[in-house]
Amino acid sequence: MRYLPKSPADREAMLKAIGARSVDDLFQPIPAEYRLQRDLQIPRQMAESEIVDWFRERSRENGDGHATFLGAGSYYHYRPVIIDSLISRGEFLTAYTPYQAEISQGTLQAIFEFQTMICELTGMDVANASMYDGSTGAAEAVMMAVRVTGRKSAVVARSLHPEYREVLSTYAHHQGLPIQTVSFAENGRIDLKELEKNLTPDTACVLIQSPNFFGTIEDVAAIADLAHKNGSLLIVSIAEAISLGIVEPPRQADIVAMEAQSFGVPLGFGGPYCGVIATREQFIRQMPGRLAGQTVDRNGKRGFVLTLATREQHIRREKATSNICTNQALVALMANIFMTIYGKVGLRELAKQNLAKANYAMKQFAKHGKVLFEGAPRFHEFVVQTNEDPYAINSRILGHKIVGGLPLKKFYPELGNASLWCCTELTTRTAIDTAVGFVADSERSQRAMKEEEVTR
Repeated sequence: MRYLPKSPADREAMLKAIGARSVDDLFQPIPAEYRLQRDLQIPRQMAESEIVDWFRERSRENGDGHATFLGAGSYYHYRPVIIDSLISRGEFLTAYTPYQAEISQGTLQAIFEFQTMICELTGMDVANASMYDGSTGAAEAVMMAVRVTGRKSAVVARSLHPEYREVLSTYAHHQGLPIQTVSFAENGRIDLKELEKNLTPDTACVLIQSPNFFGTIEDVAAIADLAHKNGSLLIVSIAEAISLGIVEPPRQADIVAMEAQSFGVPLGFGGPYCGVIATREQFIRQMPGRLAGQTVDRNGKRGFVLTLATREQHIRREKATSNICTNQALVALMANIFMTIYGKVGLRELAKQNLAKANYAMKQFAKHGKVLFEGAPRFHEFVVQTNEDPYAINSRILGHKIVGGLPLKKFYPELGNASLWCCTELTTRTAIDTAVGFVADSERSQRAMKEEEVTR
């Protein structure tokens, strides 16, 4: 009965209870022309073993076992096997949400610990129980800044993840919130002069990403100075949480919005992921989502409860900070276990491995193609510009079980044949050298074609 509908006896009992003689009698009120008079045109039923084999075949078609250089907000990191073993333990199971503290202590404690570690990582005073993902976290942070400042517009770096900007645009459209976009300089960082010109008395916040979409680390302190002189808040979005193992936390920010997918959450074809908002204590009442707090019961024993949930189900709708109804408790638990396993030293070592792999790859690519935005520090992503269309290059290396970088034409057409490459601890030197070899062959071929045209 695992995958099947009710048995004939069950159906007969249900029909009898509602006074219908048959299924046809049940659907009699629906006009005949709208009723399907034949069997569904679907494949025959399969045994469970056949279904498992079928999905394994489909998985192989999806490139299982390929080396990948894709990043851009979804990162391929190793997931310790202990994560899947622990998340299914009974201590973390609740009846949907942890409203009743007496029956959800495991989940509430996990959320409390998650919040605590996020604060330690980001340098903020308080963090919420999690958001849906990094994109909604960034958009909700902008809405939060509008509430805090009472201002009605936002300035956003064009080097913020393009899909994050699309989500924010959807939010802003229905809020009547003007968004001003600031371009990036030659080093890939936000253009500070252009930023200063775009700040107005009505600017609620400046939203940047660091490391940004090109992998470049922004000068958070300089941006914070400009924003704060204007009375605006600074929001820093972090798409790659592993970077905090080695990159200075954005302590100068007022709000940090982060995607925690890299902390033990599988890629999963794009989700579900785990967003975060962390902020200064003075802004806690305007933070969306919920918080878990620590307390003691009447016997003096430590316990955990929901302490703040500023949403329309708990308070008057006009005072609600968001219609975000829940948090990614299960996915946040994965991140929680990941952070606990690695610890401060382990996370730093992991970040150093990512940095070293990317540094090696970038130097190799620079010998044959053009690496853009070299004038600023970066973490584990970089942009390579080639003479040949990167889609064509990717198509060739895919046959060698390598997924190439992300072509940027869709988001940044002015960069031409540029693509974003990412290296993590799982990227091998062999894969890097093979990919570089294909790019080198492509560049030689393109130069030869140009020389032949000149000769003609």
